[in-house]
Amino acid sequence: MFAYRITTIGSAAALAVAGLLSGCSSPSNNADTAATADSSVATDAARAGTAAGAPANSPLQVVAEFNDPQMVGVAVAPGGQVFACFPRWDWNPSFPIAKVGPNNTLTPYPNAGWCTWNDSVKSEPLKHWICPQSVFADKSGMVWVLDPASPGLKFTVPGGPKLVKTDPKTGQVLLTIPFSEIVAPRKSYLNDVRIDLQNNYAYMTESGLGALVVTDLKTLKSRRLLASHPSTKAVKGLVIKAEGHPMLDLQGKPAQFNADGIALSTDNAYLYYCPLTGHTLYRIKTAALRDAALTEAQLGQQVETVGEIPGTDGLEIDAANNVYLTSFENSALMRRTPAGKIETLVKDSRLQWPDTYSFGADGMLYVTNSAIHKTPNWNKGVGQPREPFRIFKMALPR
Repeated sequence: MFAYRITTIGSAAALAVAGLLSGCSSPSNNADTAATADSSVATDAARAGTAAGAPANSPLQVVAEFNDPQMVGVAVAPGGQVFACFPRWDWNPSFPIAKVGPNNTLTPYPNAGWCTWNDSVKSEPLKHWICPQSVFADKSGMVWVLDPASPGLKFTVPGGPKLVKTDPKTGQVLLTIPFSEIVAPRKSYLNDVRIDLQNNYAYMTESGLGALVVTDLKTLKSRRLLASHPSTKAVKGLVIKAEGHPMLDLQGKPAQFNADGIALSTDNAYLYYCPLTGHTLYRIKTAALRDAALTEAQLGQQVETVGEIPGTDGLEIDAANNVYLTSFENSALMRRTPAGKIETLVKDSRLQWPDTYSFGADGMLYVTNSAIHKTPNWNKGVGQPREPFRIFKMALPR
C-alpha cells in the first residue's frame, strides 16, 4: 500500500487539507451528512468512464466505487464484510475506516468517534484514526488497522502511531498497540501489516524512512528492523512510471518510495516485501525477525533476493506460494510463480494504480485502485482526469 508526500495540491483538495493540517477537523460530526458528502456515488461522467473503460473480457467485477475521497486499502473479513481505508492525505475523509455496504454506502468503523480527528480530541491520539493507511483481516476474522498518524504525510502526531485490533462482529476495539518514536520516528510512515496467528506476531513495512517493524502480540513490544538495509530502501535514481507517466515531483525529482508491499507466506515461515521504487522482491524468515538476539548485521544476512518483479505496490501470496503483484506500471494484476515466471492475470484500463489486495473466504481476490499518478503532486500541481476509486473482485485463477 502506497504513500506519497504532498507539496502542492489542487484548489478543491487545498481547502480540505487546509483544515486537515490545522487540526484535521472532520467536515461534519453528523454521520449521515458525512456519508452523503464523502461516499460519493459515481457521477454520470464517472459512470460513462466505467462503461467505456471496462474491457468486454475483463474478469474484474466492481464491488464499490467512489469519486472522493481517495481510497487505498481493502480488507474482506471471513464473514464477507468489506472494509475500506481512506487516509488523510490531501483529503479529510469523514470515515477514514469504513464498512462498505450496498450501493457504495459507507458506515464509520468501528464508530463515528474513532473516525473523528480534530482539535476537540487531539489529547486522545490513541482513540481516533489520525491517518490510517492499512486495514487487514486476519484468518480468525479480526480486523486490524495500521495508523501511521501522519496527516498530509508530513510528520507523525506525537503519541499517534498505532496498530489496532477490532472485532467486526461486535464493532469493539480489542487491542491498541502504540509505537514509540524509536519504532516510528517523526518522519516515518507505517504502511502495511500482516498478522501471524501461529507465532502471535505482527509484521509491518515502514515506507517513510524505510524499515520493517515487528510486534510481539503477547508482550506488545515492538522493534524497528533493517532500517539500514538496502532491501527496505528505494533504488536511488530510478524513475518509476505509471501508465507511461514518469513519477516526478514538483521539483522534477524522481519519486523515492521505500519498503511498501508485504505478504506473509501461508505457513507463516517467510515475510515477503519490496520497496515501491524498485524492481526486486525480497523475503526473510519470520523466525529471524522474531529473534531479538540477532544483530542488525546478522539479520541483514538473512534477507533473500527472490527475484525481479515489475514496479509493485501491494503484495499477497497464496497457498501455492504464488506472489500476487499490483503492477501500477502496467495497469495490471500479476503474479510471480515459485519458478520465477511473471504471469499477467488481468490488464484493465480501470486499474489506475492498483494498490492493495485482500483474499476473500469466497475464493475471490479483491483489489483497490488509488490513481496516485493522477494527483497534483506528480503532475506539476494539476490533478489529471481519472477513473473513480474502486474496489474490484475477481475469481482467483488456477
